[in-house]
Amino acid sequence: MRQTLLRIPWDGLTIGGVTIPIFGIGLLLLAWVVFGLIQAAWIWSERKGKPTADDALSLGIWGAIATAIVLLPRFGPGFAPQGVPIFGYGFMLFIAFITSGWLATRRAKDIGLPEELIWDCAVWLFLAGVTGCRLFYCIQHYDRVFGDRTGLDWLFALVNLSNGGLVLYGGIITGAIAYFVFCYKKKLSPLLMADVIAPSLMLGIGFGRIGCFLNGCCYGDRCDLPWGISFPSGSVPFDALAESGFVDPLSAATFPLHPTQLYSAIDGFLLCGLTTLYFPYRRQNGEILAIVWLIYPVTRFLIEFLRGDELGQFGTTFTISQWVSLLLFSAAIPYCIYLIRRRAALNPINVY
Repeated sequence: MRQTLLRIPWDGLTIGGVTIPIFGIGLLLLAWVVFGLIQAAWIWSERKGKPTADDALSLGIWGAIATAIVLLPRFGPGFAPQGVPIFGYGFMLFIAFITSGWLATRRAKDIGLPEELIWDCAVWLFLAGVTGCRLFYCIQHYDRVFGDRTGLDWLFALVNLSNGGLVLYGGIITGAIAYFVFCYKKKLSPLLMADVIAPSLMLGIGFGRIGCFLNGCCYGDRCDLPWGISFPSGSVPFDALAESGFVDPLSAATFPLHPTQLYSAIDGFLLCGLTTLYFPYRRQNGEILAIVWLIYPVTRFLIEFLRGDELGQFGTTFTISQWVSLLLFSAAIPYCIYLIRRRAALNPINVY
């Protein structure tokens, strides 16, 4: 595991005796300006010189981020004296967002959907998903997150993701709400869009779970197999197991644990590959969603048996995620029956 991949000094990186500024008036601002110019040229070309209100909003957001980059060296050291930490968890979420969005745009292009539509949807789903993941975690582990905190400390604990604290199913719930609102506003077929983005969601889960592994959260139970992972002292699994009395606080590491984060990552990548390969053969909108809706709750339910960080709920040995998996799978069955009975002619593919 590696919670912090690296730290970028506020005054820049020194290479060969030369200090190259990153923040403030530096490389990051230069990259952001170049990105803005490329986007502006593309918008001007697409809109034929007639920007819209949404473009003005995008310009405002761009300017706010540029201002933040310039001001970072002045205010940043007060929060992180050693430099900007690049967390493994956050970095993998970034990779998940970029790769998932790129994959969805390739698929959208093949069926005639505008690429910018996919990126707009990606932003909606990402923001709503992270919010839901965090809220679900904070509700499920209220005492662990907030303790006796009040006021600003309570608010900081609510948004502090440096130690993980996201529950995937919470993001699925809020992401689904945001998704239907987005499709309604854009007058899109929800089933068509679901088929386009479902493989990308699985790809995002794959990279996100690698982030969980780097962070140490979502760890597994004891593992006697050759690939069991021991987490070092000070890690999330070590502290949790030491507090519960399963590990000597003076030990160097935990006993070997199932790398359930990597099991889940492999699960996400395999489902992404399966749905991507099947996409050209679907006969009607909604079939790719059906595959994910049926399979993912089953695999998640089974992997949960190997988790060591969650307890049973409602007087059973099933974790909260297993209960949600059962509900999702139960809902997937009537949905699949609906697809089977529906005549494809009434809802042909690639219509939005």
